[in-house]
Amino acid sequence: MNCCRTSPSHSWVFPTVNLCCFGFFSMMKPSEPFVIPYLAGPDKNISLSITNEIFPIWTYSYLVLLLPVFILTDYVRYKPVIILQGISFIITWLLLVFGQGLRAMQVLEFFYGMVSATEVAYYAYIYSVVSPEHYQKVSGYCRSITLVAYTAASVLAQLLVSLANVSYFYLNVISLASVCVAFLFSLFLPMPKKSMFFHAKPSKETPPKPPGKDAFLEEPQTDHKPVYQEIFTLSRNQDDGPLSTPKPGNVTLRVFVQWFQDLKGCYSSKHLFYWSLWWAFSTAGFNQVLNYVQILWDYKAPSQSSTIYNGAVEALATFGGALAAFTAGCVKVNWDLLGELALAIFSAADAGSLFLMHYTTNIWVCYAGFLIFKSSYMLLITIAIAVNLSVERYALVFGINTFIALVIQTVITVAVVDNQGLGLPVSIQVSAYLCVFIDTEPASPSACDSASLSVSLMNK
Repeated sequence: MNCCRTSPSHSWVFPTVNLCCFGFFSMMKPSEPFVIPYLAGPDKNISLSITNEIFPIWTYSYLVLLLPVFILTDYVRYKPVIILQGISFIITWLLLVFGQGLRAMQVLEFFYGMVSATEVAYYAYIYSVVSPEHYQKVSGYCRSITLVAYTAASVLAQLLVSLANVSYFYLNVISLASVCVAFLFSLFLPMPKKSMFFHAKPSKETPPKPPGKDAFLEEPQTDHKPVYQEIFTLSRNQDDGPLSTPKPGNVTLRVFVQWFQDLKGCYSSKHLFYWSLWWAFSTAGFNQVLNYVQILWDYKAPSQSSTIYNGAVEALATFGGALAAFTAGCVKVNWDLLGELALAIFSAADAGSLFLMHYTTNIWVCYAGFLIFKSSYMLLITIAIAVNLSVERYALVFGINTFIALVIQTVITVAVVDNQGLGLPVSIQVSAYLCVFIDTEPASPSACDSASLSVSLMNK
């Protein structure tokens, strides 16, 4: 097939436009803000009491698939994994449109876990087909287009539901059509000739660090010695070291040995270790809240008897979070000096917003709490990933931190959500997620114990 051949053009424009089109249509899913009302409505008629048997499948499948997909993505050079993500999107929405019953929804969650695990290919692909001088600009385009698409989809969904009285079923049909278009764009992506690790080409240049998944990051400070300067130096020295020593003949073994050396060097810095730990805990809490917040909203204001504004809230939260992240990247702040204070303040804001969402009976106050929560998290993650590492080390550290976050999230899911554990209702689950954010505050390591006691007393 011609679509699978490498494009003769070496321009950064074609792969960037193609990838951005894939990103736009894969995120242009107006049904997402209304998934729970759709499942609880007449189309699926699934009781929210059994969602504890459905949603945990996403967490478990994501955890199991993440590391194998992370390795496979680099080995097969990204494009096949992006195509796999497109196929997983289509299967997910086919099941959402045509599937019926508990088992179909559990299979759906497995494939959505595949979608999440393969997302790494979307953000890593561009570094294999674009020259280093375009890395930062192209990364910004790829991330921005997904935020624009998600915001536009949420606004469109709210307008269709509120003004045109379109059923949730047709929102899912639109989403299915959109992910099919995304899949078609994935077929025409140029096949990379190299990858970061398994098919790396020798180069003396150290490419700049990408701006990250959730933010546009500032350039490293030049008027002082960065906290992570020693990590960057160590990482660079590790590149030089193995070149002068015999390497294993097997390429795969050599890559794994290099990964181990890089991780050992990176995490030997207590600053990166502590901030990575915060990153993992906060990401686990954030994912849990996003996974179950619609159930909480339906608990506060049942969609079958209330006018809901999930789409508008999701759009505002995404826009507010992107604006906060962009502001943090543009404002020149010495995060080495103020980073821990910022983490403590905004972690407290996240905890406070969850506290508000848990105890309020007013859906509008609950919506406002979510706006604060998502904006604060996206600002926090901007600060947390402002680490002066090369592209390769950043990708590796990001992957390991994400895996640790999933392990933490799985523990929370098993203990709090799954029916094999406590199987708590969503109104109580939020208090557990509140503890995650309180416990990540640098200045209050034992605050979660007090919070847990307070929650228990107030529930009694």
